Parts: sequence; structure tokens; C-alpha cells
Amino acid sequence: MDESTRRDSTDSLPFDVFSRQCPSRGTLEHVTGRWGSLTLTALHDSGARFNELRRRVDGVSEKMLSQTLHALERDGLVHREAQPTNPPRVDYELTPLGHEVAGRLRELIQLVEGRMPEVLDARNRYDEAR
Repeated sequence: MDESTRRDSTDSLPFDVFSRQCPSRGTLEHVTGRWGSLTLTALHDSGARFNELRRRVDGVSEKMLSQTLHALERDGLVHREAQPTNPPRVDYELTPLGHEVAGRLRELIQLVEGRMPEVLDARNRYDEAR
């Protein structure tokens, strides 16, 4: 089966993230995992080099950031461009799909950050009741 036939046959399939076989589950995991969501959001406004991203996404290890970027690139959300310079320079930027996903993540992050006083109050009430 060639690539176009495979693509045509999967285009007609309904994707259901609740189904264990659905490929959207893996992408959802890449996007909503701690490092994936932070990496996508960090790239939302502009592209960045690896070390710039590592500084921006505080706490991510070099290995985890590398794995995250590879997964997001494979899913078509991040574009990686290696420059033929010495030392080598690699730039990362969002694809159009990556921009759309990162924009929605950014809205969610802003909602959570804006409602943190309520979350902290709820945590305190919960902890006091235990």
C-alpha cells in the first residue's frame, strides 16, 4: 500500500481519543504532557534554539526536551531547521498546526494561572478536612 492510499484510508476513519487504538491518543499525550504543553507554548510567539527553549522551560532536562521536540516534530507540530554552520545551529518553530494547538494551550494556561487563588483555597480546604 503506497503512502497516498494509506493516507486516504485513514482520512475517512473517525478518530476517537477514548479508543485505546486511536492514534490521536499519542498526540494528545505529547501535547498535554507537562513538557509538551510548555514547549509548544514557549514557541508560540517566536522560534527558538534548543538552549533558549531549555532556559525558558525551567526544570526540563536536556534529554526530556530533546525527546519532547522529536515527538512534537513527528506529530507535525514543530519544525526543526538545522543550519550548516560551525558550530551547528538548530532552530525550532511551530508549524501552522502547532500554532493553533499552542494558542489553545495558552488560553488554558492563562485560565489556570488566573484562577490559582481559587485553586489554592480549594487545596487548603481539602487539606484541612483530611
